[in-house]
Amino acid sequence: MTDFRNVIRDLTTEGEQVDALVSDLDDAGWDLPTPAVGWSVKHQIAHLSFIFKIAGLSAAEPQKFAELAKTSMARGFDAAVNAALDDYLGDPNEVLLNRWRAERDAGIKALAAVPADQVVPWLVNPLPPAILACAGMMELFAHGQDVADALGVRPERTDRLAYLVGFAVRVRDFGYEARGLTPPEQEFRFEITAPSGQLWAFGPEDSRQRVTGSAEDFCLLVTRRRHRDDLDVRAEGALADHWLDIAQAYRGPAGEGRAPGQFDS
Repeated sequence: MTDFRNVIRDLTTEGEQVDALVSDLDDAGWDLPTPAVGWSVKHQIAHLSFIFKIAGLSAAEPQKFAELAKTSMARGFDAAVNAALDDYLGDPNEVLLNRWRAERDAGIKALAAVPADQVVPWLVNPLPPAILACAGMMELFAHGQDVADALGVRPERTDRLAYLVGFAVRVRDFGYEARGLTPPEQEFRFEITAPSGQLWAFGPEDSRQRVTGSAEDFCLLVTRRRHRDDLDVRAEGALADHWLDIAQAYRGPAGEGRAPGQFDS
């Protein structure tokens, strides 16, 4: 998960995959509603553009990022993101597309320039650039999935999902924290099967709290883009089973998530 050069390479590729979803859209396509209530395809790309903009700022100009975090994000990250969307949504679609590409590329370039053994400021705690890049993979997966759902296509999934799987395991407790719950002390065992068939395992082998399943479905679970009932993700143990209901790989409010059977597949 923390092989920095590979993370940057794969983050770049994932960004290009999301870009390919919207590169040829007409105005009607940009206006399509996504499963996130009130958000169109344009909202999703605007959100991603802003996320990569502030990631690049944290890496290249940490003092400016700190000032932004103190002012714009004082009311909370979600409020800051929603406020920032207005700056993007007024752009013509072609302008937004170019802006997304420029801010994405600049953000990734800035992260890549930070030595792997240093940290950059972020919302709560400073992070190694590789971990922030993994968080970027999570953002691309989640909002790219929303765009794909709006367009009625299924993204190609590869073993690049390893970074999101590892990140989600690392931030296991976000779902508890978002709901004001005390995370359990017990460590979980995660056994997740990659698209290639490789097994990715985390946590003690003898843990009685186990989560198993396919990598794509696990990522859909932790980004709350599918309901657990529709996924090939299983739990053993009461704590692990409860975690499947609240799992999320991002800070802040969980959001409504998705309903059982909302999607054909």
